[in-house]
Amino acid sequence: MTAILRIESRKRVRGSVVLVGVFVLLSALYFAMFPSLSEEMEALEEAFPAFFFDLFGIEALHTIEGFIAAEIYSFFWVILVGIYFAYAGAGLIAADVADRTMDLTLSNPVSRESVILQKVAALWVPLVALNVGVATVVYVGALVIGESFDPVALAMVHLLSIPYLLVCAGIGLVLSVVADRPKTARSTAITLVFVCWLVDAVSGLDPDVEWIGAVTPSRYFDETAILVREEYAFADAGILLVAFLVLLGVALVLFTRRDI
Repeated sequence: MTAILRIESRKRVRGSVVLVGVFVLLSALYFAMFPSLSEEMEALEEAFPAFFFDLFGIEALHTIEGFIAAEIYSFFWVILVGIYFAYAGAGLIAADVADRTMDLTLSNPVSRESVILQKVAALWVPLVALNVGVATVVYVGALVIGESFDPVALAMVHLLSIPYLLVCAGIGLVLSVVADRPKTARSTAITLVFVCWLVDAVSGLDPDVEWIGAVTPSRYFDETAILVREEYAFADAGILLVAFLVLLGVALVLFTRRDI
């Protein structure tokens, strides 16, 4: 009953390890830079226009929390890890359909709903690996340079990012079900996640159009507010979880009705 989950989970191990390794290198670079740059950050904040910091959700760059939130979480986590999960979700079904593996899978006594649910459940591997691995690296890295993070705030930025990453995967999953080719599903999913982030960032600069960003997943995950101000938006995380469940439900309905 869980064969698909086990197989898919094993497939995710290598990519997850590579991603954690990339974050280890990035974290080492930024932590090495911070001691020499921290004294100049206040002058840098005054030199750049305010809209630049609003666009990327940057504040308190002179603190370790603000610096890491800006350099690691605001870009690499929200955009690149979000894109990774969208890409992974977009290949869950379309890749197997394209190489005819899905025909073999469905010839066994397994429902289509179970196929999707087990494939989605296998995303626990990168979710756990990235959130535990990166959180540990960031916490230890800060201690090495004589700084420290509030462990609760650091844990919350990772915990509250999970619904956001699941929504990114859900977007890819829906496209994986409806697209004929995995390349199309993946490229469209990547584009959508990036465009959603861009719409959220740009719309937030003008109060008259800020409402447009309400339809973007990144609007409901504010890494800077969590790390710098220790504000935990549980309601926003709940909205993202509901959005993920809706996307999952749409994918289930479409896949059960699809002719394969």
